[in-house]
Amino acid sequence: MVEVTILIAFVAGLVSFLSPCILPLIPAFLAYLSGTSFDEIKQNKQKARLNIFANTIFFVLGFALVFSLIGVLLNSVLVSIAYDLRIWLGRIGGAIIIGFGLYLLGILKLPFLDVEHKIKVQKLKYSYPTSFIFGVAFAAGWTPCIGVILGSILTLAITSPGAAFGLLLAYSIGLGIPFILTGLFTAQASSLIQKIGPNLRYFNKIMGVVLIILGILVFTNKLSEVASFPLAFDMLN
Repeated sequence: MVEVTILIAFVAGLVSFLSPCILPLIPAFLAYLSGTSFDEIKQNKQKARLNIFANTIFFVLGFALVFSLIGVLLNSVLVSIAYDLRIWLGRIGGAIIIGFGLYLLGILKLPFLDVEHKIKVQKLKYSYPTSFIFGVAFAAGWTPCIGVILGSILTLAITSPGAAFGLLLAYSIGLGIPFILTGLFTAQASSLIQKIGPNLRYFNKIMGVVLIILGILVFTNKLSEVASFPLAFDMLN
């Protein structure tokens, strides 16, 4: 089951990056962190590119550290709980994930997810510490779009505490890779984001369906059976 859930967490990180309320703002956000102007980005100056890329690395390290520490905490606190309690955690967790999926599809209204929770970070003199702190704040106060997907991964981690660290690390990698690529190719990424912007609304719908399926598998304790499919395929070959 670990391989399947790790892959799910990684894909969830990628999808979080593609959220309609996150993706269009990323180039401007990274430019702000690095103190780089849009004129420098458009001119594709090497110094500007390197500055944005370096700050992006520190930003990714900030939220990756927070997510990984949460994974370690969940692993250490919940890994020794009784089997019966894990079954109930699976049922409760599955229901929560299904609820998140229905929210993304627009079927269920969850007002608390429509409120953006964020930590205000004052811009420091040196951009690298600022970028790292912004990364920490990003993890601690995510917006509603990423909150639903991250909340599902956190719920999955609670129901599978032995894999909690791996799940949240995989999520961080999935979310971090496109951030780093955007920081490395900011000018090209900005142009690409403008082109795909009108299609971003479909990502929420697709992820909503995926979360409902995942929630049903977690609720019915069938996720491990799905994980056995690749093994069965290998045995047939």
